[in-house]
Amino acid sequence: MSTGGIVLVALAILVGLVGIVVPILPGALLVAAAILVWAFVENNATAWVTFGVAAVLIGVSTIVKYTWPMKRMREADVRTSSLVIGGVLGIIGFFVIPVLGLVIGFVLGIYLAELANRKDQRRAWASTVHALKGVALSIFVELTGALFATAAWIVGVYITQ
Repeated sequence: MSTGGIVLVALAILVGLVGIVVPILPGALLVAAAILVWAFVENNATAWVTFGVAAVLIGVSTIVKYTWPMKRMREADVRTSSLVIGGVLGIIGFFVIPVLGLVIGFVLGIYLAELANRKDQRRAWASTVHALKGVALSIFVELTGALFATAAWIVGVYITQ
């Protein structure tokens, strides 16, 4: 692959990494797709092994991303419906107050849902904090998997050059 092609794949990976932190794009999927395109163009054993390693890393991090934080939120008795309501209000907030409204709407949505459920402001806020920690943990796990996949790709590019 030419230097320009490698730069384009790197840019796609970078967009994917940003998409994990700012959840507008399917970040890990974009990282995996970019590495797959690179492996397809390179079409040699090193490239396909690199893609396999990256796919496993992203796959494992995706499984952990959905299981570990959810387990912690269940232990804190945070309802899934609260997260859904937070997500809906986050999306609405994104359009009302561009970008920043996503966070404000998400937090507000979780808090209001938990307040309606618990009828106590202190307990509702504690649940909201648990939910936010769970979301942060989820982002951290996904980003870690994608960064390791990116590192595997960098090694693969180095070996194939």
